[in-house]
Parts: sequence; structure tokens; C-alpha cells
Amino acid sequence: MSVMKNNSLSETGLSLSQAQSISNMCNQRTREISAALQRVNNASKEFSLDGKQYVETPGNPLPSNVVELIKEKSRLHALQAFLMENIKAKDTLLRSKQNELFEYSVESPKMPTRNEFDAINLVDESFGWDQLTVAEINEFYEAESFAAHIGQFIHKGGKLDELRNNLPYIKTLDWIEIEKDKKTPVEVKIHHTSDALLALHEDLAALHRSYEQRVNYFKAKVKNIVTNENARISKENAIKQDEINKANALIAEEYHTKFKAYQAEYQKCLHEFESNRQQAIEKIAQLRIAIDARFQSLVDELLVKIN
Repeated sequence: MSVMKNNSLSETGLSLSQAQSISNMCNQRTREISAALQRVNNASKEFSLDGKQYVETPGNPLPSNVVELIKEKSRLHALQAFLMENIKAKDTLLRSKQNELFEYSVESPKMPTRNEFDAINLVDESFGWDQLTVAEINEFYEAESFAAHIGQFIHKGGKLDELRNNLPYIKTLDWIEIEKDKKTPVEVKIHHTSDALLALHEDLAALHRSYEQRVNYFKAKVKNIVTNENARISKENAIKQDEINKANALIAEEYHTKFKAYQAEYQKCLHEFESNRQQAIEKIAQLRIAIDARFQSLVDELLVKIN
């Protein structure tokens, strides 16, 4: 099994858990050194107050081993970078193999073109209206118009409904203020009676029903025409579809025989691929980090602390 270039992965060396522990130790130690160097200053500041001595700024001079500390920090950081890059390299290699997809070079059988036919479209309401004579259409328009306008006049919210509701509340005498603080009587002349308005309502309601019945007659006739025509079309389409289905069944049977053979070979190759891929994943999982000679002494030193 080939290993990615520019890394130190090998069958021998540090395990990933060892590498991670050493990396953590490197990180902790470099932070300690950085913190110690960050506290360094050039002078301390002290002052006296009421006979007492106070320290305003503690003095932190450079340690005598500052060169060694910086070298140590550099070595630790370099080792950590080395370890993290190889941990990442192994993870990348492992993910790449885990995400590897099976590719099968043999082309699968193609489903033959199925036989089709252009089904006759069902008709809508406009077809039904087109079947009526001109005289029938004109009669419908007239009846619809009468029904609409009579209904508008007599139904709730219409003018006749308004007159009938307001009539009982009309006063026979009213007053109007022509001059300030002086009321003048107004004679109220009622020109409708409840009986007359009721009789008018009944006459118009009967007329409305007759026109509405005629409107409904034509609508029902159109609906029946559309229903019957669509039943005829559906039957014709069903006969043609049945013939097509029988022809397509033979085509499908031949195709499925070929596809089963293809699928069996495909599964065999897929199984081999998965077996080889799992073996490769297991080998990658066992890879360790071979330590470069430049880092060996520091690694040995840190290994003592974690073992």
C-alpha cells in the first residue's frame, strides 16, 4: 500500500495516541515559556507612603537561560507541528479511503424505449357550451340576467329588503330645524304598505325562481354533455392503453432478464471492492508516525513522562 508523500507515516513509530499526548505536552510547555517571557520587563517601580514601602510594578528581568528557553520553545513548537501534520495526514488518508466510491466500468443494460400513444384530452365545460344551439345560448344569457338582477333587488341587502325592513320604523310626523332653536313640523307621507311590498316580493321571488330554474337547466345540460363526452374519451383511451401495456410488458420482461445478469456481476465486483477497501482501511488505521532523527531526543524525553 502506497503512503502519501511529504509525511512520515510508517508501520513503526509513535501511535496516534502517543503523538497526541506529546503534542499536548508541547503545547502546554510552549505556553508556559511564552507566559514567562511575556512577563519580562525592564524595571520595577516602588514608592514609600506613610513610612511604608509599596511595589507598584514588580520587576521581572530576563531569565539567565533565556536563550535556552527560546530554543526549547522553538524545538517544542517544531515537534508539535511535525506531529500534527502527520496526524492530519493519517486522518486525510483514512478519510480518503473511507470515502472512496466503487466505480463499475461495465455499462448497465438500457431500458428499451417504451411504446406510447397520444391520449385524447378530456373536454372541459367550454366544450359543453359549444354544443348548445345559438337559441339555447341566448335563452341562457337572458335567464341568467333576469335571475341575477331580480335576485339583487329582492335578496338580503337588496333595495326591496331594505324598504321592507325600514317601513315599520318610519314616523308619521317629523321635525326639522329651519331657524335656530325653532322646530318646524314635517309631514311624512308613506307611499308603501307592508302588504304591497310583501306582494311585490312574492311576485318577484316566483319570477326569480322560474328564471333560476332555467339557468340551472342549461348548466345541468352542459354538465351532462361534458360527462358523457369524457366517458367516451376515457373508454377509448383505456382500450389504447391496454394494447400499449401488453406490448410494453414484453419489452420490460426482456430488459429485466438482462438487468438481473448485469446486477449479479455488479454485486460480485462491489463485494471485491469493499473487501479490498476494508483491508486498506485497516492497514491505514495501523500506521504510526516515524520520528525524524532531529526530533528523536526530544520525543524520547517526553515519552518518559507519559509512560
